Amino acid sequence: MLHADRLAAFVALGQRLTVLVSDDHSEELTELAARARNQNPWFDRPNVLASLRGIAHLLAEPALSNWAARYPPEPTTPRQIGVVMAGNIPLVGFHDALCVLLAGHVLLAKLSKDDTLLMRWVLDELTRLEPRFADRIQLVERLNAADAFIATGSDNTARYFEYYFGKRPHIIRRNRTSLAVLTGRESDHDLGLLGEDIFRYYGLGCRNVSKLYAPAGYDFTPLLDALQPWHRVLEHNRYQNNYDYNKSILLVNRVPHLDSGFLLLTESAQLVSPISVLHYATYTSEVDLLDQLTDVATQTQCLVSAGGLYPGSFPFGRAQQPAVSDYADGVDTMNFLAELL
Repeated sequence: MLHADRLAAFVALGQRLTVLVSDDHSEELTELAARARNQNPWFDRPNVLASLRGIAHLLAEPALSNWAARYPPEPTTPRQIGVVMAGNIPLVGFHDALCVLLAGHVLLAKLSKDDTLLMRWVLDELTRLEPRFADRIQLVERLNAADAFIATGSDNTARYFEYYFGKRPHIIRRNRTSLAVLTGRESDHDLGLLGEDIFRYYGLGCRNVSKLYAPAGYDFTPLLDALQPWHRVLEHNRYQNNYDYNKSILLVNRVPHLDSGFLLLTESAQLVSPISVLHYATYTSEVDLLDQLTDVATQTQCLVSAGGLYPGSFPFGRAQQPAVSDYADGVDTMNFLAELL
């Protein structure tokens, strides 16, 4: 199977997903979303839809072809690539699968127990569209046969991955989170868009904003007002439980905070915030802001600002819509695969 065949299959998969999510009343989509939620209660219909739309976006022409053209069309020697996939948000491991297969290697995928149904469904759809992929995709429990590894997990599991995979070529990803820069000049519309970055997937993804950087003396009231349409997150019992628990902790410990009724905002030096909590820090100047962001750069997945005006940032509302070339942790997965001997 040549590069052109593999590329055509992924384009066809993108078209298949585009058609699927375009009909909100589709019985197939309704059943798939219901089955996904039965496996993982966090994977509700809106988030499954968002994930499928995101993959369709990744596979759209001509962006996919232009991206793929930057790399060698065929590997020097096809390798077996072991991929340990995360399961915190729906189909989060798809980009790694795309890279491995499009690069011409064999995918040995160890699926997360929290996201087996959707990943199996998407890979089955790909194989249905291009049956020759059946010989290139293996779902495995152990990765002993792999020639190289791509693994995503927490800081704790990363140490485990380093121990077992460190002697072979590897990409090992650790905990990261995303940040937002506020200036005080944002419109209500801008602030409303930020809700997508905070609440999509209930804040469980590394591209979810978990901390704000705001000017000293910033008035958070307009932000909390603009986020009110997201109050529906409380309809999810697990989110509600997290909100109630974290609110009680802040109250018992007398930690100053703002409460929107579904989101708790508190000043903290910590980057990662619990579900239903958003941290913030203040800055006194552009230099101060840059210093703070530089200090946490290695822990940052992406940065957002109104209109994407802050250097290196995504526009508000776009953190969960990466382009196919937006690699996790900034590590070029395709280049890694192309350099394997």
